[in-house]
Amino acid sequence: MALQVGDIIEGKVTGIKPFGAFVSLPEGKNGLVHISEVSYEYVQDLSGVLSEGQAVQVKVLSIAPDGKIALSIKRTQPAPPPRSGKPAAGGRPGGKGAGAPARQDRRPPKKEAPPRVWQPKPVQPQGSLSFEDMMARYKTQSEEKIADLKRVTENHRGGYSRRR
Repeated sequence: MALQVGDIIEGKVTGIKPFGAFVSLPEGKNGLVHISEVSYEYVQDLSGVLSEGQAVQVKVLSIAPDGKIALSIKRTQPAPPPRSGKPAAGGRPGGKGAGAPARQDRRPPKKEAPPRVWQPKPVQPQGSLSFEDMMARYKTQSEEKIADLKRVTENHRGGYSRRR
């Protein structure tokens, strides 16, 4: 019987490394269960969850052209129900502040500011301006636009400027 992606089979743990566990499969093949595919819960150390020689049920996730087989233990089990509510104080379950009542946030919700949209400056009618007046206006508008552009780009860079 050839292994196929999606098959759930019985295997035996043959080795444990920090990144995952090697599992011996039928027909003399071996596969790897990555540490992220062992359990739905966070696993710090695999040797606390698995042991060499332990029989495990695994699901075949993928079979690479070079023969490497990716396996999963957690996908053979039903997914846990989603957590409801906020995590305990301290952020992580079992972390600092676990068991203490969660503090209620007393600040009022922030009001969403409308998005800022660039609007061109109103242009004055050019009626009977001389060439010199039009050039002076163009020069000042140009300098204002360059100054605005520099201000915006420096803000995006965290205040970085190219002064030497």
